Amino acid sequence: MKERPAIGSFKGVNEMPVLAAVAVPHPPLIIPEVGRGEEKRIQHTINAYQQAMRFLARFKPDTVVLTTPHTVMYADYFHISPGKSACGDLSRFNAPQAKVEIPYDEDFVHQLESYCQEHHMHAGTLGERDPSLDHATVVPLLFLEDYLNDFELVRVGLSGLSIADHYRLGEAISAVADKTDKRVVMIASGDLSHKLTAEGPYGFSPEGPKFDKELMECFEDADFLRMMTIKPEICESAAECGHRSFVIMAGAFDRRNVDAHVLSYEGPFGVGYGVATFEGEGSDSDRDFLDKLEAIEDKEYHERLDKEDPYVKLARLSVETFVKTGQYAPLPNNLPADMMDKRAGVFVSLHEHGRLRGCIGTTEPTQANIALEIIANGVSACSRDPRFPPVQPEELKYLVYKVDVLEPAEKISSEDELDPKVYGVIVEKGSRRGLLLPDLEGVDSVAQQVSIAKQKAGIAENESVQLYRFKVVRHS
Repeated sequence: MKERPAIGSFKGVNEMPVLAAVAVPHPPLIIPEVGRGEEKRIQHTINAYQQAMRFLARFKPDTVVLTTPHTVMYADYFHISPGKSACGDLSRFNAPQAKVEIPYDEDFVHQLESYCQEHHMHAGTLGERDPSLDHATVVPLLFLEDYLNDFELVRVGLSGLSIADHYRLGEAISAVADKTDKRVVMIASGDLSHKLTAEGPYGFSPEGPKFDKELMECFEDADFLRMMTIKPEICESAAECGHRSFVIMAGAFDRRNVDAHVLSYEGPFGVGYGVATFEGEGSDSDRDFLDKLEAIEDKEYHERLDKEDPYVKLARLSVETFVKTGQYAPLPNNLPADMMDKRAGVFVSLHEHGRLRGCIGTTEPTQANIALEIIANGVSACSRDPRFPPVQPEELKYLVYKVDVLEPAEKISSEDELDPKVYGVIVEKGSRRGLLLPDLEGVDSVAQQVSIAKQKAGIAENESVQLYRFKVVRHS
């Protein structure tokens, strides 16, 4: 278990953790130079935005920590923007005149980076690609500068790390604020679902309105534990962008009472915009949400173990044995006859916190039986998928496994014989071959399925290919 930041551990210095925070969206069209009148359709959001920024200005902050989904993001590292200052504008949205220039709080950044290193947290100032401010930073600052102009900024990005890690980063921010003699507030920049309506730019998902309703209820009640336990698959299906930004903010209020108020919610363009304010109050040891989250995750882990069939159990054994020892797992006793007597191609997929963490497979059998195929491909999925770093021991309890056993592929003459929910597809052009499994999230049409398979094979979209289809037996 990672060492926890301890709010108040710097007693005698200033005892002033993060004072207040706001959660705000960042649609560029909310700025008149971009919206050109369209912004009037979200006037409630504009009014609430102004109220939220007046709320922050009331605390007379020296430092504003802003979390953004649109700065550089790494799978295993939180990027904190370095340097003396930065500027940004909305030229990408045809409004270069809408611009911001802001000094960075270099001392706070240095202390936050040092604190994270001391507590073995993967965060710091390395890896900057573009020093300019992103639009999820520019939009809130354009509103804030109407009410406050004498402050320094700390810009923090999100990562592919766990929800718990995002919460820990919020704890670290508050611990560093407590250590300094500065007044610190936060802006959590993030839109909600991008899939609220069929007419919107991203289409509709039933999870979109569901996600927005649940998150706004979490804001209203300052129910940060509930916010952290929203299922990753709901977040993904809703195509949200702010959830982890809000979780960092929540961590800054760990073990404290919070006075929370929702100021507005709208979604007329098919994207959810929520505005809320949060003020930290006295301590409350019952709001130690990381311990509660870990208890929930432990329960879910053991429930998963109880439900796994022999195929998934063997994939887990393969991965856990290899990650812990570097060795291949021995074949267990009493495996089902089908696993020992039959040969088939097998894909092993790993997911962590709702996101793919590795997937490797064989289209045809390469081992003496299905059991050995699962062991071999489990090792490859956790250590040889070029898209991901090798799985680490601390990740094992969060992994969710799928095992797809492939039936023999059959040659077909046209795309009319495909169904992405029923059949996987293989595309072939000379020595180039690409495969896509059936019934994948977000792959709803034959055209999508074939296109993705071509991309995987390095085959151009307009090239003709030989098609094969296959069915799988999925174990999850």
